[in-house]
Amino acid sequence: MKIKGMVDEDFVNYKKPSMFISFPSCTFKCEAECGVRCCQNSALAQAPDIDIHIGDLVDRYLNNPITSAIVCGGLEPFDSWNDLYELILFLRSQGCLCDVVIYTGYNENEIPNEYIKRLSELHNIIIKFGRFIPNQESHYDDTLGVALSSQNQYARRIS
Repeated sequence: MKIKGMVDEDFVNYKKPSMFISFPSCTFKCEAECGVRCCQNSALAQAPDIDIHIGDLVDRYLNNPITSAIVCGGLEPFDSWNDLYELILFLRSQGCLCDVVIYTGYNENEIPNEYIKRLSELHNIIIKFGRFIPNQESHYDDTLGVALSSQNQYARRIS
């Protein structure tokens, strides 16, 4: 699996201590839509890809007594659908039913129904939907337990 980076213990993106995994690609739809360079992950796109075996990633998570969730984020996890899905399947095959939070810049209606259906059949999946729109006030999201940057962004537990 290719990633851009990982934070073993993240306390910013979810209400539970989480492993944060940075996925390797994005179409930069937020910037294309608003017409300005605004992505907080632009520098991440320039970072080299890291090849890591899914089993090693999951073992690293499972052997950390601090974390109790996994957050999949920027660049764009849904642009690496096969790796995202395989990661969650492998995690579940190891008996881990932790929350998996997927931060996406896609709107809910832009994600293929098949992806949502397949994820909803797994346990404890939360998706944060919506593009970043500059110059908006942040708002608190009850599902994530954190502030989101744009009014159009929200999280929903799908399973």
